[in-house]
Amino acid sequence: MRLRVIHETVYQYTPAVQNAQHMAHLRPRTGLVQRVLTHTLQVEPAPTQCQTAQDVFGNTRAFFSLPFTHERLHVRAESLLETTPPPPAPPGEPWEAVRERLAYRRGMPFHPAAEFGFASPYIPRHTDFVAYARESFAPGRPLMAVASHLMSRIHADFAYTAHATDAGTPALESLRLRRGVCQDFAHVMIGCLRSMGLAARYVSGYLLTEPPPGQPRLVGADASHAWVSVWSPAAKDSEGTAQDTEWFDLDPTNDRAAGEDYVTLAVGRDYSDVSPLRGVIHGGDHHVLQVGVTVEPVPVSEPAAAPEVAPVTPSKAPGNPD
Repeated sequence: MRLRVIHETVYQYTPAVQNAQHMAHLRPRTGLVQRVLTHTLQVEPAPTQCQTAQDVFGNTRAFFSLPFTHERLHVRAESLLETTPPPPAPPGEPWEAVRERLAYRRGMPFHPAAEFGFASPYIPRHTDFVAYARESFAPGRPLMAVASHLMSRIHADFAYTAHATDAGTPALESLRLRRGVCQDFAHVMIGCLRSMGLAARYVSGYLLTEPPPGQPRLVGADASHAWVSVWSPAAKDSEGTAQDTEWFDLDPTNDRAAGEDYVTLAVGRDYSDVSPLRGVIHGGDHHVLQVGVTVEPVPVSEPAAAPEVAPVTPSKAPGNPD
C-alpha cells in the first residue's frame, strides 16, 4: 500500500513570541514493513537554523530555531510511504519465561529490550497495573495471547472520550478514570505489561481511516494515533531460521493488530519521548493551537518525484521574517 501523510500544526501567539527553539518528530521510520519514499518539512516563518539527527531509539528528529519575534508558527510535514502487512505474531513463549529472559542477573548480558521494561516519565511500574492485568496473565499462557487478551479488555473496559484527559495525563490517572484517548489506552497497556515484568514500547503514528460511503475524504480530518509494541523473543521456523522481528504492534483503541494501514512515526518509552512537536518559547503567554492530519491512499503508479528531505530555507532577516 502507498500512503501520503500530511501533518500540519499551527500556533497563534498572543503576545508575540520573542524567540523559540523547537524539536519535531515528524519523519516516519523506515523499517521492515514500511519505507519512506519522500519526506518534506516546511516551517513558517523560516528558521535561521534547522538540523536533523537520530535519537537513542532510532527516530529521526528535527531541531529548528526561531530567534526573532513571531506571532504565528506553521509546521507542515508531508511524507509518502510504502507499507506492507506485518508478519503475524506467533504465540510466543509462556509469559513467565519471557519475564525471566528480561530479569536482571549479575554478570549476564543486558538485553536491549529490557530498557522498555522500566518505569518512564508517564508510566510507573505500579501495583494498580498489576491488579488490573492479572486477569489476562493466566499461568503458562503464551505471551502474545496474554497481550491480545489485555488489549481486548482495555478496549472493552475504557471509554474513548476526547476531553477526559490531556497530553500530560499520567497513565495511573487514565487507569483510574477508565476513559481517555489512544495515548491513554496505550499508556495503560504498557503500564500493565511492564508491571508484570515484560517489555513494551509506545508507538506514535497514523492510521488510514475510510470516509463514509459516498463521502469525500476530508483534508485534515484525521489525527495522530498511538498504540503498543510488545517484545517477544524471536521464534524460529521449521528450518531453524529466526523471524525478522521481535516487536509486535497491538492497538488497544481499536482492538486489533497493526496492519499495512498503519504508519509508524516514532517509538519510545512513552509519549514524552516522541511528541510530534515540542519547544521552549520566550513570550506568547497565550496561544491557540490547530492540528490537522490527512492520511490518504495513493495509486502506486503515481511517481515519487519529491526529494527525500527538503531543506528548510533560512530566514532572510532574523529580526523581520517574511
